[in-house]
Amino acid sequence: MKNKLKYKVAAIQYEPTQFDKEKNINNLVKLCEEAAKSGAKLIVTPEMGTSGYCFLNRSEIKNLVEKIPGPTTKQFEKIANKHSCFIVIGLPEVDEDTKLYYNSAVLIGPNGIIGKHRKSHSYIAEPKWSAPGQEHLVFETDIGKIGILICMDIHFIETARLIALQDADIIIHISNWLGERTPAPYWISRAFENSCYLIESNRWGLERTVQFSGGSCVINPDGTIASVIDKGDGIAYANIDISWAREKKVLNEKIFNDRRPEMYLNLPTDPYLWNPLDFFNLYGLNPLPKGKKSLVSIVQMSSNKDSKKNLENIFKYLDKAKSEKSELVVFPELILTGHLNKNKSAVEKDDPKILGLAKYANKNQMYIYFGFAEKKDNEYFNSSMLLGPEGVLGIYRKVHLNKEDRAWASEGNEWKFVDTKIGRIGMLIGYDSVFPESARCLGLYGCDIVLCSSAQKGVFTHGHKGSKIRQNYPIPMNADLNHWNHFRIRGGENNVYFLFSNISDRKNNYLGKSGIFGPDPFKFPREESLIHQNEDLTHLEIDTSNLDTNYPTNVVRDKFMMSMRQPQHYIPLIKHRQKI
Repeated sequence: MKNKLKYKVAAIQYEPTQFDKEKNINNLVKLCEEAAKSGAKLIVTPEMGTSGYCFLNRSEIKNLVEKIPGPTTKQFEKIANKHSCFIVIGLPEVDEDTKLYYNSAVLIGPNGIIGKHRKSHSYIAEPKWSAPGQEHLVFETDIGKIGILICMDIHFIETARLIALQDADIIIHISNWLGERTPAPYWISRAFENSCYLIESNRWGLERTVQFSGGSCVINPDGTIASVIDKGDGIAYANIDISWAREKKVLNEKIFNDRRPEMYLNLPTDPYLWNPLDFFNLYGLNPLPKGKKSLVSIVQMSSNKDSKKNLENIFKYLDKAKSEKSELVVFPELILTGHLNKNKSAVEKDDPKILGLAKYANKNQMYIYFGFAEKKDNEYFNSSMLLGPEGVLGIYRKVHLNKEDRAWASEGNEWKFVDTKIGRIGMLIGYDSVFPESARCLGLYGCDIVLCSSAQKGVFTHGHKGSKIRQNYPIPMNADLNHWNHFRIRGGENNVYFLFSNISDRKNNYLGKSGIFGPDPFKFPREESLIHQNEDLTHLEIDTSNLDTNYPTNVVRDKFMMSMRQPQHYIPLIKHRQKI
């Protein structure tokens, strides 16, 4: 290759025939040959593409597993050598020493096998026959640094981050994805938040009543879709430029420079290993609040340099929310003092404008969350405050500062969450939410709800043209302008209600796209309420209650996306700041 940073890649979509290993390998060989002859230098095939997926036990799959290297990998080594390309193959593996089976992916280059990944985060099917993998490696090749994940791995923020922190240029994700229309929002967000290319090879078709979603694709580091195939066997091609991934920018920020590993020390913990209702009530201390059904609201609005005018607008929306019987209202970042003024308009926590809002919260028995520039002694902070009927419930100071923040504000050094009658509430501000670690930390503290006052610039959403794959779930097939919203992911991956209130100011590239997002990533129709570009207020009824049992009956309390984590892998996430 003349330029090893720019080349063609291929994501193969294929429907394997369960148990027919020979047929599947022959078909995958043909598809890889086709991709290689078309000039692809990196070719990716689906999870378990040689065998099919839906196995009941070890005995069912025993005749399909093989060692790596083995007869199957040798066939693809020939193609890689002949065409000077790299190929990823998904197959069931048997370990020669332990005789354990694994759901594996192997990376093959022109000179043979480079490395492999064993699926580390099991879906419902794997524990019937497979052991979990123990490593998340990045392989340095002539065409860039490549990490591999398999299907369920990518549901967890930690796995892609582990790869990205090893300077990966490309995340290879092979899957048997189901339960939603693809390209899946999770795939997009993992590319976006880690500034990596993501090459997705998914199967399609029906196997043992399970409908797989197709949508194999190549995703750019900014979350845009470079190429996609919807239904049927085929190949999605795209030209990529590794130098783009190496910029490591998310929404124009050097995001890995701004990580705060010292704030992520609970990432390797596992509070949901035990019954969370017992865990958080251990020794009779700090039990989760009872919770309830509540109507909650977010406001999308612009701010003025005149804080008096901002306050008038805040009260206008509060009155509107009160008329709808909303119990919680979330406003954007710096909305009280103005997101263009910064420290010039900063106020102390007992400023008359804040006292006026506190009086309103008390009088109307309402929770109010808003952002402001805070002056404390000789320091300035990008802060938010949660008011309730009881008064000031908490002040949160932004932990992750972007380049605009650093010009005037100091870092906050504490996550904030409080217990209220509507649930345990965690607090974030704007740029915090771009970091997957932030909401994860709050989720691990048992939060039911995460509030995010934001002044986030740039594009973090896009639509879907529609799919021809008929799902056996209530999943829409039609076009959707709001298929991916990066901040929707924060709710589902942490099993929290995520209330994202953003500035609307198109002149200054604040595009709105606020939303209240539900806690269950597999629930359709989605539990959410969105605001697009205009100034507006929207509501959603949420439920943080639990049946009167000793065990969780609500997804915000059960947090199944937490209990399936493998935190023993996550130690690298808490190491010192990385400078790129």
